[in-house]
Amino acid sequence: FMEVIPWSKLSKLLNVSPGWQPEYSPGDLHYYGQIPALNDCVYRYMYQSKYLALHDMDELILPQSVDSWRELLPLLEQKHGADFGYMFENAVFPNTIKLPPPTSHTTQDPQSSCCTGWQGVSGVNILAHLYHEPFNQKEFSNFKIIVNPRAVFAPTVHGLLNSQKGCVRVDSNVAIMYHTRPPVQTKLTTDQLVYDDRLLSYSARLTLAVNTVLKEIGLIPEDNTE
Repeated sequence: FMEVIPWSKLSKLLNVSPGWQPEYSPGDLHYYGQIPALNDCVYRYMYQSKYLALHDMDELILPQSVDSWRELLPLLEQKHGADFGYMFENAVFPNTIKLPPPTSHTTQDPQSSCCTGWQGVSGVNILAHLYHEPFNQKEFSNFKIIVNPRAVFAPTVHGLLNSQKGCVRVDSNVAIMYHTRPPVQTKLTTDQLVYDDRLLSYSARLTLAVNTVLKEIGLIPEDNTE
């Protein structure tokens, strides 16, 4: 189930800043109200949800060794302890890059085998972007978290401002965050990108779910089965 909490009416009452730097994007409410929205989410669901994942719509935290969050979170509790914020490294998958798999991989090219009915639908097909920018070994930036909301007093966009135990960094071999967006490291050549087909492990379930919704709202025909 998805519950959407609309914040659109705030712009009628406040000057909402479109950027994160006040000197360039001044306003009454910082950066589209992300921090108030995160605080609202934490306190709204504090006693309804065991965990909260605080990330953007174009970000997806994926376990690497198990199949689901239900399996991942007990592993993190066992290794790091409970009531921490679990920080996941940000892997940027440029939505401008569509390349076939490397010749060393036997994975079928998802662009030729999946989702042909989505061509006329707006948005980004994350299954078609399987190359990410290399991690910066000196920095761990733009991470997002999964947290027990009852251990949080004040979240921020990247982490926690005030909580019972703070945050711990999750090893990238355990789980990372897939962020499909415009490139950040704009001077990289394609041979410097890293191929990662982990998303394809979920492609069958994802495609079925997306097709169901697209058919219900009339964006693809009912008889489309791909």
